[in-house]
Amino acid sequence: MFTKTYASAVHGINAVTISVEADVTKGIKYLLVGLPDNAVKESQQRIESALRITGYKWPKTKIVINMAPADIRKEGAAYDLPLAIAVLGASEQIRTERFDKYVMMGELSLDGSLQPVRGVLPIAVNARKEGFEGFIVPRANAREAAVVDKLKIFGVDTLREVIDFLEGRTELHQTVVDTRTEFLSRVECSGVDFNEVKGQENVKRALEIAAAGSHNIILIGPPGSGKTMLARRVPTILPPFTLKEALETTKIHSVAGKLDKHTSLMSQRPFRSPHHTISQAALVGGGSVPQPGEISLAHNGVLFLDELPEFKRSVLEVMRQPLEDRRISVSRAKFSVEYPAGFMLIASMNPCPCGYYNHPSKDCVCHPGQVQKYLNRISGPLLDRIDIHLEVVPVPFKKLNERDISEPSSLIRERVVMARMIQEKRFEGETGVYCNAMMGSGLIRKHVELDATGRELIKNAIEKLGLSARAYDRILKVSRTIADLDGSERVESCHLSEAIHYRSLDRECWGAC
Repeated sequence: MFTKTYASAVHGINAVTISVEADVTKGIKYLLVGLPDNAVKESQQRIESALRITGYKWPKTKIVINMAPADIRKEGAAYDLPLAIAVLGASEQIRTERFDKYVMMGELSLDGSLQPVRGVLPIAVNARKEGFEGFIVPRANAREAAVVDKLKIFGVDTLREVIDFLEGRTELHQTVVDTRTEFLSRVECSGVDFNEVKGQENVKRALEIAAAGSHNIILIGPPGSGKTMLARRVPTILPPFTLKEALETTKIHSVAGKLDKHTSLMSQRPFRSPHHTISQAALVGGGSVPQPGEISLAHNGVLFLDELPEFKRSVLEVMRQPLEDRRISVSRAKFSVEYPAGFMLIASMNPCPCGYYNHPSKDCVCHPGQVQKYLNRISGPLLDRIDIHLEVVPVPFKKLNERDISEPSSLIRERVVMARMIQEKRFEGETGVYCNAMMGSGLIRKHVELDATGRELIKNAIEKLGLSARAYDRILKVSRTIADLDGSERVESCHLSEAIHYRSLDRECWGAC
């Protein structure tokens, strides 16, 4: 007998419906076709044991299972459940009219219980798009899938529950999540705040500008000057997630298996801080079975690279294209996968190997050659793609001992949100552009008009600092953001001057500061 059930394959952060076709006839052979990987091929042993313990049996006949479309590779143990149900239907051990109404995914244990799987959210989105009535998933994945409305989500614990439901003996409890209420209740939750940072007013100002325009920033300073502390508080001043951004970011984390069972929808912007020993594939994505990397997990949030010169040069250089395009394409011989990578980069580094070059009170023990060699670990092209360069100096004890409370993140965020609203209105007719950092050369010329004083100022800066054409564009973008924070229609010379100040750590003048 022939039976068809439905599953789904995740490709990048999107899903494709998979038809699991089973045919049981006379014979003794078992054939599984449709480009399955080893984990799918090994499903026979898991399914056979789960069926026996559940009170059913593996047919002692010829079984042919096709997973269509056959040109899409099927990976992982998440196909166990639809494969098991297809075998039971084709062998006439269960009879139901519900096969074509539901997508099913789940990994079977030998005792028939279901284990959680990855990529449930994009599968649910696709199931609704394809017109399915519901989605049957392991209970641990139910809340994640229930983010998608107009689709019935049933969380189950065992194979027996699924069989009883399909045959109409029992009804499953539908998992319902009020997405908007849950999202809004957690959107303001944060354990850190800028009012905990003593001093460093110039750095806070630079981070506010970076957040307002989504600019990349590098902080250079000695150990203990507060670089990491400041960076970790940047998400608290970024604009709150919109539901669209939250859904897109949650899909990426779902595919990567980074969501816990209590999370249905991410409400906080991600902050990713990989160790400097990270590999190229782990940072940008890839592997034998492509997965999103750290730059994609930081999508719509912050990627913090602490001790930037300690990262392998080859690892850092692959970030050039994602920093420009805000997407990363992972190509293999037979297919390619594209992941979003619209992150804000914050990097930090010591000024020299010992960390005390240009320190106000401690002596640097590095000779000039060591300092330059250390700085040369960061390539010029990568540095060009970082909009704001800032030197961070240690906070004196007198400032640390003050009891005055600094400005909280909530007030800084208000100014950032106002600046972002100005930018959204400015770019409302532009596709894929919503902040100043995303402006191309044409938009820069359109929205950044300099007067004679400004043109002379930028000319002198380029000649004296030896800036590249890309650095010139970055300065204009940052000056536009500073003007937005001031509520100014035009970019004045004072805005341009401040933006030029934030390029003072360009390679040509490092060591002269």
